[in-house]
Amino acid sequence: MDIIHNIFFFIVAIGVLVTFHEFGHYWVARKVGVKVLRFSVGFGRPLFSWVKKSAEGDEIEYVIAAIPLGGYVKMLDEREADVPDAEKKRAFNNQNISKRIAIVFAGPAFNFILAIFLYWLVFMMGTTVDRPFIGKAEPESIAASAGFKVQDEVLMVGDSKVNSWNEFRLEVLDQGLDGGDLQIMVRGSDNIDYTRVLALGDTRLLENEGDIFKLIGFNQWLPELKAEIGGVMENSAAESSGLRKGDIFLQADGVEVDQWITLVNMIREKPNKAMQFVVLRNGVEEIFTVIPQSRKTKDGEQGFIGAYQHLPEEVRQMLIARVEYSPAAAMKHATLKTWDMSTLTLRVLWKMVSGEASLSNISGPITIATYAGITASVGLVSFLSFLAVISVSLGVLNLLPVPMLDGGHLFYYLIEIIKGSPVSEAFELRGQQVGIAILGLLMSVAIFNDIQRLIQ
Repeated sequence: MDIIHNIFFFIVAIGVLVTFHEFGHYWVARKVGVKVLRFSVGFGRPLFSWVKKSAEGDEIEYVIAAIPLGGYVKMLDEREADVPDAEKKRAFNNQNISKRIAIVFAGPAFNFILAIFLYWLVFMMGTTVDRPFIGKAEPESIAASAGFKVQDEVLMVGDSKVNSWNEFRLEVLDQGLDGGDLQIMVRGSDNIDYTRVLALGDTRLLENEGDIFKLIGFNQWLPELKAEIGGVMENSAAESSGLRKGDIFLQADGVEVDQWITLVNMIREKPNKAMQFVVLRNGVEEIFTVIPQSRKTKDGEQGFIGAYQHLPEEVRQMLIARVEYSPAAAMKHATLKTWDMSTLTLRVLWKMVSGEASLSNISGPITIATYAGITASVGLVSFLSFLAVISVSLGVLNLLPVPMLDGGHLFYYLIEIIKGSPVSEAFELRGQQVGIAILGLLMSVAIFNDIQRLIQ
């Protein structure tokens, strides 16, 4: 069921993003007077198609095709078919350079517009986030050398305010991508503000795939609480065995359980292996046998029982914050967020090209589908945030000067502006061959990475 769930939301995500991207080309083409013949979401054999007459009197074919990994807008063009004399002025190839640039640039531009809109919704709807409390730093790590203390709450990274643990991670990646010293303002457990200097030096945060915080030595702080169940998930091992909200774990396989994380670590080590728990329920000790379910992670196969920890209200108030903005403030933050994610994506891509970041960080359709399913399960805000990130990525990638992409066509137009005439068909054909090779290589790397993650 998880696979079907992930595939469904992957198709939903790609469908939304591709439709919006292609609508940019379609809308601007019609606005500047180019005749549109077909609007297709997906490639290959059409699953659904219909013809509708436009306001200009043109019959436009709308298609939903079988392969949901892209789309296209087919326009009248003399390079593809004969065009009647009466319609030559409406052919794409006969438009002046500014109109052609506008049509091609519109696709990526609409991806950025979509990202801003999605972030705007997210910031207005509001999110519940983990406050950025730092736990015990790993011994002899960069974080330990910087003097971070247990229960330091991060306030700022450089000049950027931080509201959540995820924002903290993103700012460290963004501002620490080139190494050097990174100033981080924290509020200590004594309620005094301190500035810690994270000396990254020449550390390459993306040299290998994985959690950059493990490389730096950061851990998230959580209070030491008794292992009390806050709830169990439907159809989980915990529910099947009879465990329920309010149960307190005392022992697991004869080992005393002092806190929740101890229990979690023990269960992770025993996927599909029966475990015996001593549980305190209503003041009476009871014994339960549970067989943890199994799931694959990048660290290998791990067990889980589908129970989550009880957090007292006072602890919840301390650990969790609500981030929400007015419509005007949300638009400002959404625009800045889209810009920041765009520039970060470009910098990471450059690190990969220059060999300073591992190609293992590239994700393909399998990983994207997995995250689509996960974020959809978490909730609407999470799924919208996921869509915004992917929309930014599509916008940036399509602007790269690679033949076959929008950026490749824009590069041809730049050459045309400089030399005063369009590039030759032979030059464009060779460029397409190079572009196909580059995109094929990238897709191969992405799918290989996806398979490696599944195997691991």
